[in-house]
Amino acid sequence: QVQLAESGGGLVQPGGSLRLSCQASGVTSDHYAVGWFRQAPGKEREGVSCISMSDGITYYADSVRGRFTISRDKDANMVYLQMNSLKPDDTAVYTCASSASVTANAQVMDVMIRHGAWGQGTQVTVSS
Repeated sequence: QVQLAESGGGLVQPGGSLRLSCQASGVTSDHYAVGWFRQAPGKEREGVSCISMSDGITYYADSVRGRFTISRDKDANMVYLQMNSLKPDDTAVYTCASSASVTANAQVMDVMIRHGAWGQGTQVTVSS
């Protein structure tokens, strides 16, 4: 059974940076993808980015492309989300999820929502 644990959230000023980490355990191969989702109070959950662990294929939502970078350490089963140029609108609980996949795109993120393993989430607050 795959388990995920996030870390790295916190409070940052607008324009600042944060790096989130997602540790996966219980995985038996590298044929899986990890995605980051976020949900702010009163808003729908949004798929932010995902990466395939086997080949490092990446996907970004338009709202974060060019500001966020997803990466992975395949040997450590770790995924990172580097968030730069943060805005107040980026404030949300960020949660990582995984599902079996050898690629990364919006459809893979939809599968994660329906069938994926999920972490507990970490709060990111962008405020002055």
